[in-house]
Amino acid sequence: MCELLGMSANVPTDICFSFAGLIRRGGETGPHRDGWGIAFYEGRGLRAFHDPLPSADSRIAELLIAYPIKSRVVISHIRQANVGEICLANTHPFSRELWGVMWCFAHNGQLDRQLFDWPLTYYRPAGTTDSEYAFCWLLDQIRARYPDAPPQDPSALLELVHECCEKLRGLGVFNMLLSESTRLFCYCSTKLSWITRRAPFGEAHLRDRDMSVDFHKETTPNDVVTVIATEPLTDNEQWQRLAPGAMVVFVDGEVERQLDSPDRAGH
Repeated sequence: MCELLGMSANVPTDICFSFAGLIRRGGETGPHRDGWGIAFYEGRGLRAFHDPLPSADSRIAELLIAYPIKSRVVISHIRQANVGEICLANTHPFSRELWGVMWCFAHNGQLDRQLFDWPLTYYRPAGTTDSEYAFCWLLDQIRARYPDAPPQDPSALLELVHECCEKLRGLGVFNMLLSESTRLFCYCSTKLSWITRRAPFGEAHLRDRDMSVDFHKETTPNDVVTVIATEPLTDNEQWQRLAPGAMVVFVDGEVERQLDSPDRAGH
């Protein structure tokens, strides 16, 4: 299956170090050879790069490692195709407009084909993946409940997104990253881990590449940076694993809210 990478930070931050580890899994240390993509929020704007070639061999991917784009919210994906041909239209992350902002989405897993029988109202996929179809369906549910941006209290919106993710998990494996430029929604069906780095910062070493970074030299004492990945990217740090059915939402690198599956009630 595919692999996900996300970042939420309280200051514009580059993701070059983590991305350098992820792309090795796209055809070198992992089997995810069927395309990759990454999207960076810059305010309400979204800068995205996609390539249907393996990320381990991609000159565009190497360019992005050397070109440190700074962002507070990033979503990236490397693909191992299950549903849909290998082509640019089927390369994550996908994006659509809602409430005047661009929503961005990436999915790891495979869903039953009955998903394609679920009706779509406003959004339509450009490609043929179950992932993009699920994204269109999810945004349809949000738009139907909230034609305009909801009030400042986000509780009902977060609960709606979690409820929709639980329905999609009923069709198979649905690990997801989603953002509307400020929040990073992270939903776990099977595998998703995260780490928050804050002062005092230390050194980190990648699992998939002989590469280390001393974050103490790259940050300020006030920085907070959370990285989310399908599998931990470093081998000398303690990552936290999300439980199946759990969704954690980050804002500025901090946990805004965590919702657990009703299946875990009382556990």
